[in-house]
Amino acid sequence: MTSLGTTGTTPTRSTPGKPWWKTALGLVLTAFMLFPVYWMVNVSLTQTSDLRADPPHWFPWDPTFEGYTAVFQQQLPALGTSLLVGLGCVVLTVVIAAPAGYALALLNLRGGRTLNFLLLVAQMIPAVVMAMGFYAVYNSLGLLNTLGGLIIADSTVAVPFGVLLYTAFMSGIPRELLQAARVDGASAWRTFRSIVLPVSRNSTLTVSLFAFLWAWSDFIFASTLNRNGELIPITLGIYNYIGNNTTQWNAIMATAVVASVPAAILLVVAQRYVAAGVTAGAVKD
Repeated sequence: MTSLGTTGTTPTRSTPGKPWWKTALGLVLTAFMLFPVYWMVNVSLTQTSDLRADPPHWFPWDPTFEGYTAVFQQQLPALGTSLLVGLGCVVLTVVIAAPAGYALALLNLRGGRTLNFLLLVAQMIPAVVMAMGFYAVYNSLGLLNTLGGLIIADSTVAVPFGVLLYTAFMSGIPRELLQAARVDGASAWRTFRSIVLPVSRNSTLTVSLFAFLWAWSDFIFASTLNRNGELIPITLGIYNYIGNNTTQWNAIMATAVVASVPAAILLVVAQRYVAAGVTAGAVKD
C-alpha cells in the first residue's frame, strides 16, 4: 500500500465553462436587436429601382451612394441645427438642474419630498400633451419657429431627470466636506461651485448626455413648434423626404445613418462615466 505524503498535491476542480446555448442565445438576441441597424444601412445603399424588389435584397450587391450625396448636399444645415439645439439643451439643463439638485439634497428645503414627487409626475406627462401646451404659450409670446423656444421645450424633459439624478448623487456626499467648507468661511454658493459640483462630474456627464440625446432625437416638439422655422433639426429634415406620392427611402436611411453616428460615438465614449454617474463615491480613500 502506498500512503499519500503531506507534500502531495491535491487535485483541483476545473471551472466549467459557460453552456454553449447561452452564448448562442446571446448572439441570436444581439443579432435580432442589431438587425434594424443593418437594414437601415442596407436600404441606404440600395438602388431606388430595387427598393420594392420581391424578395427584398438582403445585401446591397449593386450599392449606390446617392442617398449619402443627398445628405451632404441638403442636410448639413439641419445637422448643424440639431447640434446647436442639443448643446443649448445641455447648457440650460445643467444650469437649472445642478443648483436645484444641490438645494434639494443638501440645503434641507421645506417641501423637498413634495417637489421630488412633482418631478416624477412631470416625467410621466406625454410629450405630445406638453407640445400642445407649448404651442398655445409660444403662439402668444412669439416663440414659434425659433431655436430658443425649441431649446426651452426640449429642456423641460431633461431638467426633471437631471434634478432627480443630481439629488440622488449629492445626497451621498459626505457631510464632512460641507462642514469643512463652512469652517473655512465658504458660503452655500461657494461650497456648491468649489466642492459639490466638481465631485458631481459623472452625474453632470450623465445628465448632459441624456439632455443632448433627447434634443438630438426629438421630433414631437420640433414638428409642433418649429415646423416652419428657417433652421430645422435633422428629424424634420428626414421627415421632409416623405412625400404624398414618392418617398426617398435611401435618402431617409442615409440621413438616419449619418444622424446616428454622433449619438453612437457619445454613448461609446461616455458609457463608463454614465455607469458611474449614480454610483461613484464623492471622495477617495
